Amino acid sequence: MSSLGLALVTGASRGIGAAIAEKLAQTGFKVLINYQSNEAKALEVKTRIESQGGSADVIRFDVGDDVQVTEAFKKIAANDEPLRVLVNNAGISRDQLVLRLDPKDLMEVLQINLLGAIYCSKEAAKLMLKQRQGSIIQMSSVVGEMGNAGQTAYAASKAGLIGVTKSLARELASRSIRVNCVTPGYIETEMTDALTPQQKEAIVKNIPLGTLGLASDVASLVAFLAGPDSRYMTGQVLGVNGGLYI
Repeated sequence: MSSLGLALVTGASRGIGAAIAEKLAQTGFKVLINYQSNEAKALEVKTRIESQGGSADVIRFDVGDDVQVTEAFKKIAANDEPLRVLVNNAGISRDQLVLRLDPKDLMEVLQINLLGAIYCSKEAAKLMLKQRQGSIIQMSSVVGEMGNAGQTAYAASKAGLIGVTKSLARELASRSIRVNCVTPGYIETEMTDALTPQQKEAIVKNIPLGTLGLASDVASLVAFLAGPDSRYMTGQVLGVNGGLYI
């Protein structure tokens, strides 16, 4: 049995989510790798964790479907180990100028990025309240703080997570459940790999530290918020953006 209990990371089959899952496993949690469609990638993350001596399992459900979320958490509750950490990382973007924004795209972004995090937080809180401990970490974005042209839907969903963080922190603090929010800036992932060198150069010019971040930069902060060293922190919004938004 893992000495630290379970850590559920949504959208953990690739990118920042995968890095978070691996980091939490390294610190002693048994990690539940959530995915919605790409089982092969999720299993690759599981294999990497186990090859490093960690413990992990995969769990498939759509965070934007409240019924699937409820059923998934019933399975988690039946586990021998308690749920100690929830990282709401799952998210999508449907970038478009607001005048051209399709209502279906808008609703899909809000459903997954914002409502999905609320659904998962609600179910996790039910388990953590009984244990009188836990850490919920919302993965927002620097775009939720500063905005960005063409990303109204995405920015709305990520800004919403900041409000969710602060409200839940107040609701759950009396039972020693902490809720914090991480706002990554431009991080090297598959998404940034698709950018042209010119696009990357234009982005980096606006970053005071002069470089893109790494997924490990974000994962290290999440691991800190998940562990005991952050015991006196709740309701906080912490940026990992190289100074892009100060």
